[in-house]
Amino acid sequence: MPPPAAFPGARLLFSIDPAVSFLNHGSFGAVPIAVQRAQQRIRDEIESNPVRFYGGGVVDRIIHTRRHLAGFLGADPEGSALVANTTTGISLVLQSVRLESADEVLLTDHVYGAVDLAVRRHCRRAGATVRSVSLPLGASDAEIVSRVRAALRPGKTKLLIVEHLSSATAKLFPACEVVAAAHEHEIPVLADAAHVPGMLPVDVSALGADFWVGNLHKWAFAPRGTALLAVAPAWRRRIEPLVVSWEHEQGFPLSVEYQGTIDYTPWLAAPIGLFTLRSLGWDAVRKHNGALAAHGQRVVGAALDVDPADLLEPADPEISMRVVPLPAGLATNAAEALSLRQYIADKLATEAQVSSWNGRGLLRLSAQVYNRADEYDRLAERLPAALTAYQR
Repeated sequence: MPPPAAFPGARLLFSIDPAVSFLNHGSFGAVPIAVQRAQQRIRDEIESNPVRFYGGGVVDRIIHTRRHLAGFLGADPEGSALVANTTTGISLVLQSVRLESADEVLLTDHVYGAVDLAVRRHCRRAGATVRSVSLPLGASDAEIVSRVRAALRPGKTKLLIVEHLSSATAKLFPACEVVAAAHEHEIPVLADAAHVPGMLPVDVSALGADFWVGNLHKWAFAPRGTALLAVAPAWRRRIEPLVVSWEHEQGFPLSVEYQGTIDYTPWLAAPIGLFTLRSLGWDAVRKHNGALAAHGQRVVGAALDVDPADLLEPADPEISMRVVPLPAGLATNAAEALSLRQYIADKLATEAQVSSWNGRGLLRLSAQVYNRADEYDRLAERLPAALTAYQR
């Protein structure tokens, strides 16, 4: 299957260093120049009169922005809050669930590392337990639901945290079915959707999760520091901000969003990111990125002699991140993965994510409209020799 043609003019919309093959959009995103400029205009507005900005209509502007972003995601604007990132939203939920010593939080082994750390800290403070359910990389949707259902402990499991689209393994989970399985036992579910906004269409309200949080600064072209936490009606009165500020008495979501003199410019510029995405044609962007990521996975996998059966096809062809298993002995832990990622960046002028998942090294390739097929072809040509040199 031939790779997709370059997306016309897209590379000129970004500030990406032309000397670097930037194949790691999934980690921190890349902000279009138009969005950067919109954010700078808001910064200039603030500095021209900080009192007018912070003491005037900023709350109304936050509410307006939240409604715009929540509408894009199919979330209830009155039950959603803008937060800095997915990890912040998850900490808000953990604080509000109020764990006790007899409780447990159930995770999957695809959990994002910072989420795992946050859960363990909260459980340690409460004397609660953390447990993880193992889900094979190639597990079918039915197997995922079955394994999660079997791992639930009604009366003990206080919260299930499940990935909507996992970070290290780029696996799309049957989130709706998992939520339904947990709700059979009245167990609340938090969906970690860090990579979903802008990559995949989503109707958050229809999903039915008690809590859903996703970043808009990855695939929705928002400035970094923009995420949305959606909360089901039964939980909204229980959500307490991590810091109390002047809108505290208004309750959720404003009590969470308004934090005095924090930097609101990423949120207020985020609608320009959605405008950019729509201007490019969101359907065209998704199809291009999914096809390009698949091309990258094929050519790099072939160069590393990976069995095609191990190059797992995602549940949705428009997923724009794919993983390639690395040779045995590479990136067996987080420190080794970081070292190898930096080596590839330095030696091959290529940014690609390297993760260690259950002791197995995975190379994660992202695709965005500024990428071209020849960047993945070049990585495929040079990576085998580089890995050989790295292991010496």
